[in-house]
Amino acid sequence: MKTFVADENNIQRDWFVVDAADKSTGRLAVAIADILRGRNKPTYTPHVDTGDFVVVVNAEKIKLTGKKEEGKIYQDYSGYSSGRKERTAAAIREIHPKRIITQAVEGMLPKNRLSRQTIKRLKVYVGPDHPHVAQNVKPLEFKG
Repeated sequence: MKTFVADENNIQRDWFVVDAADKSTGRLAVAIADILRGRNKPTYTPHVDTGDFVVVVNAEKIKLTGKKEEGKIYQDYSGYSSGRKERTAAAIREIHPKRIITQAVEGMLPKNRLSRQTIKRLKVYVGPDHPHVAQNVKPLEFKG
C-alpha cells in the first residue's frame, strides 16, 4: 500500500462560518485550527497546506472562562525601550475584539512558515455580518 501525499494543485478548499457567541475561546480555537490545517479531511498531509477557509462572526461575544476577563494579559511591543504595553482581556475586547480569537488560533498552530500562510485563511468579524456570502459558506456546528 502506497502512502498518500496531497498535491498542491488538487486541493479543494471549502468555506466555513462559525458563530463565536457564547463559545469557549480555547475550544473554539482548537476546532478552527484543525480546519485551517485540513485535519478534518482524509487527504491531510502535515507538510502541505490542505486546509479550508474559516469565517468567524460575533467575535466580541466570545466567552472567557474563569477570571480571564481581568486576569489575562495581552502584550504589545513597539520596538523601542520602554515600549511594552500590557492590557487586560476586557480592555482588548473593547479596543480590538478580533485579536482574542486570532491570537488564540495562532497559538494552536505550529510555529513555521506553513502556519504563517495558514492563518491568512482565518477571517474574523465583529457582529453577525460578513462579506463572504458569495463563497457559499457552510455553517460549522461546534459544541462547547
